[in-house]
Amino acid sequence: MATTCGDFLRQSHTVTIQPENLLSLKDDMVAFIAGHGMRRMNGFVTDDIPSVLFEDDDNPDGWKDFVELGKAANSPFLTMSEFVLEKADIEILLEHLREENFPESESPEIDEAQYLVNFVGRTGFLQLGFSHQGTMYVYETSTEWYDRFQELMETIDGFGGNIIVDESDAND
Repeated sequence: MATTCGDFLRQSHTVTIQPENLLSLKDDMVAFIAGHGMRRMNGFVTDDIPSVLFEDDDNPDGWKDFVELGKAANSPFLTMSEFVLEKADIEILLEHLREENFPESESPEIDEAQYLVNFVGRTGFLQLGFSHQGTMYVYETSTEWYDRFQELMETIDGFGGNIIVDESDAND
């Protein structure tokens, strides 16, 4: 069957669209995991644990393949973590950006941080993981605004500031 230009545009359009809130994806993940008879444990796999990051080749349903790999590895559960942006996260970010830019009151980073307030209450990051033979296998997905939030946080860390964002709610 021949692919028309319209089909190509629809296909490429659906691959490039990135939602601003991953909450419905999280709900789909929870149902899919349960449907495979697996359990979930709230937990975040840190960078200091030996791990392999799953590459989904921009497949929006690649996480399903990841869950099925966990099932095939006889993992009884998957870890799951999320990040929901809170107003306090933005306030901390702005406070540190203003300190770094003092005495200037405006900077592109401050404007970007202020724009992030539009995403308060939204889920911007999801992580799934399972252990197999001493290695954690990890699937991660994030929104563009979450990636930018992380870049801004790293910028502040680069200035030598110590920022602690409480992610305790992210694992509930």
